[in-house]
Amino acid sequence: MVRETRAYRCHAISEDIGSITLDSVLVEDPGPGEVQINVKACSVNFPDLLMIQGKYQFKPNLPFAPGGEASGDVIAVGSEVSGLKEGDRVVFGSRHGCFAETLNVSADAINPIPGSMTYAKAASYGTAYQTAYVALTHRGNLQRDEWLMVHGATGGVGMAAVDIGKYLGARVIGTGGTDAKLAVVKSRGADEVINYTQADGSLGGFRDRVKSITGTGGADVIYDPVGGDVFDESMRCVNWGGRILTIGFTSGRWPQAAVNLILIKQIAVIGVRAGEVGRRDPQLGRKFHNELYQLANEGLIDPYVCAGFPLERAVDAMRMLENREVVGKCVVTMNGYELETSGV
Repeated sequence: MVRETRAYRCHAISEDIGSITLDSVLVEDPGPGEVQINVKACSVNFPDLLMIQGKYQFKPNLPFAPGGEASGDVIAVGSEVSGLKEGDRVVFGSRHGCFAETLNVSADAINPIPGSMTYAKAASYGTAYQTAYVALTHRGNLQRDEWLMVHGATGGVGMAAVDIGKYLGARVIGTGGTDAKLAVVKSRGADEVINYTQADGSLGGFRDRVKSITGTGGADVIYDPVGGDVFDESMRCVNWGGRILTIGFTSGRWPQAAVNLILIKQIAVIGVRAGEVGRRDPQLGRKFHNELYQLANEGLIDPYVCAGFPLERAVDAMRMLENREVVGKCVVTMNGYELETSGV
């Protein structure tokens, strides 16, 4: 049976993310190995914006729907699928396509929603927490009682790193640009928070504050999805033998590492691409996925969702992310699902 559904789609690469359109599309029955899902919540991530603008390393064929991780209910199961049935509450990932009310997904990409997570939280933990988990355990070798400094701690991948860092027993410093957002980070377990902006919006020096908090030469591990001036300042407050994990460049500037400081402090600057780990080593990727899923299933990690927008307002959700107004994560909701309260 062919279903008519709605999806927000990008028909042409554009700097303006508002150029995408809400279209009526047809969805065929799920094929062999596929499951059809009524989507309830779809997380909004920076790659969604970058794909529309043609700036992401993966460039899907036009037209495409943004949205890389979502949750919902199984409504049909194709042949050659076992372990899934109509009515199951599931979470799944895809490089794109999830800004849609209904879609077919490979059964291999689907898991039951962990524990008692809401649709919104389930749609929000995969990418951010996988990045944080791979970065801190596999790449950064974070140890109990070490000082971890998380830049951009008020965003999705930053807040996930605070969560994972505390789970691993580290002492965590969260940084960000507004006191109100940092108050949320502090309430969720960060030991210390630092607002690294000045009145004019420029970066303020934070090296002395970090050294004072740690009582040593600085942080043992620095988790940096920001780059730019934040990375430059981090080079001056990382402890001897420390590790700087470079996750991305939301500041818009690729920094240049000071090799003399790398030598003198004997530090390591380590790149992290969590998704690429699984693509290059599927067995290792599955190991990390399973470990993280178990943490979610046991309620040991807790995504923070600050806002939800109905599918008709998907562009507003992306604008909120683009304008740096999101605390933690925001989601696009559909098929009658609405967030009950903030942070659910």
